[in-house]
Amino acid sequence: MEHLSSRDAVALYLCHGIGVSTIIALTQKIKLPDLFSLSKSALCQLGLHENLAKQIHRTDWGKVERILAHCTTLNIQIVHYFDACYPESLTHISSPPWLLFCRGDSTLLHQPQIAIVGSRSASRMGMEIGYDFAKQLGDANFVITSGMARGIDGAAHNGALHSTQKTIAVLGTGADVVYPKRHDELYWRIVEQGLIVSEFLPGTKPHGTHFPRRNRIISGLSLGVLLVEAEIKSGSLVTARYAIEQNKDVFAIPGSIRHSLSEGCHFLIKQGAKLTENVSDIIEEVSFLPENSLYIIESEKKQETCPILHNLGYEVTDVDTLAQRTQWPVEQVLARLLDLELEDKVERVLNGYIKLARG
Repeated sequence: MEHLSSRDAVALYLCHGIGVSTIIALTQKIKLPDLFSLSKSALCQLGLHENLAKQIHRTDWGKVERILAHCTTLNIQIVHYFDACYPESLTHISSPPWLLFCRGDSTLLHQPQIAIVGSRSASRMGMEIGYDFAKQLGDANFVITSGMARGIDGAAHNGALHSTQKTIAVLGTGADVVYPKRHDELYWRIVEQGLIVSEFLPGTKPHGTHFPRRNRIISGLSLGVLLVEAEIKSGSLVTARYAIEQNKDVFAIPGSIRHSLSEGCHFLIKQGAKLTENVSDIIEEVSFLPENSLYIIESEKKQETCPILHNLGYEVTDVDTLAQRTQWPVEQVLARLLDLELEDKVERVLNGYIKLARG
């Protein structure tokens, strides 16, 4: 993918009705920056609907520049889909956001994350549980991701901020809008010690349709989603549903059968979510820690230190042989091979795998 400027990325963002799938399709036909020099008829010939072609042809560059200047003033980083800073995990979800507006430490997007969500009207015990789980998971080196809503979300962010790790808040408003107002202090602590993320333009006010939308990003960024308390009809169950669609782990803390805030968790447990009593239930399931890991998550794992690559040559080698050579369980070998495939370091072929030559 050729370099795409923030200016061009914002211009595409302002086109109503264009999504990532359409933009990816366009890259097969033309360099994206060249779109803006084409006539309306030429844009239509690329397969664009007349309305989209009209919007691109009549791009309001003044508005684009004002948005860029505003983001610069607020120290908001604009990350587009093809940007190296864009989290790979979001590229695998349905309807990934084209742009992310980030305020704070954007490197956290690439760290292992657990989402903690729950009721805005949480009980005192639920708040304590959300806080405690977030702190313990943070101390276990997970970034805690949530939506900065009142209730469980706020408790989770606070617990993470008191841990050795950091936290990400995915907003249903612009990245510069504090909502709810009671979280003003929390917002600024997250800006300083974590990351604020939004797919909405700075200045965007809260709207009912925005919050369910942002939930797909919360689950998409995370290895798994923990539900602490939720009624049977709640936004937290939307997040859990997105997690299930994204093939992510879902965890739920049980409660009293007489409490309405337990209904959502009990419903998910019946649907297959893991009944969760302590942090180890989560850590064991997502298999993050190297000592009990099926997945080894290291952002910059050197090729020569990877046992799989060390024991894999340019001849076909089957999984059982790799398991014998590495002394790893077959499940761990398969998981690492999948990572290496995604990194274009190995290729799956008939009867096994081969190492790819590095150019």
